[in-house]
Amino acid sequence: MNDFKQAEKKQIAYFGGGCFWCLEASFRNVKGVADVVSGYAGGHTRNPAYVEICQGHTGHAEVVQIAYNPAIIPFEALLHIFFSIHNPTTINRQGNDIGSQYRSIVLFNSEQQQIIVKKVVQELTKEKMFSDPIVTEVVPLSKFYRAEDYHQRYFEKNAGRVYCQLVVRPKIESFQHQFSEYFQ
Repeated sequence: MNDFKQAEKKQIAYFGGGCFWCLEASFRNVKGVADVVSGYAGGHTRNPAYVEICQGHTGHAEVVQIAYNPAIIPFEALLHIFFSIHNPTTINRQGNDIGSQYRSIVLFNSEQQQIIVKKVVQELTKEKMFSDPIVTEVVPLSKFYRAEDYHQRYFEKNAGRVYCQLVVRPKIESFQHQFSEYFQ
């Protein structure tokens, strides 16, 4: 991945919007994204495991850590993609995935990211992109925990599974259609 030759340093973004398999698979297809890692953030339990996350007692959400080159894909564009591939108007739910681990969340790691997130949410609200209010949690990142290895590149390894066909693939196809200029 040579997308970092044009930038002095990479930037990192953290998004959660339902199952991290969907977000990871979608963002892996974005020009300027060098890596996407599935993991957990936004909670209080140290070193959580997937089974704990699923019980809903850790406070963590399933999130992705996105390493990207801002000279190729700005943070604001990543946010627009993020808001297009999940429903930011449902609390603790994405489709049939229910629980706080599936909440819509942006974990910012700089004041600049926080400002941009607020700006994009205001724009989407003003443009009435969604019929219901955006309820995405916007909080500072305290710690990111990498998910277990079998969650990494899940769609690539399991594209034939029913969940991947019925849930992940349609999100990727929607992204390809809406953001073709950023699709690689």
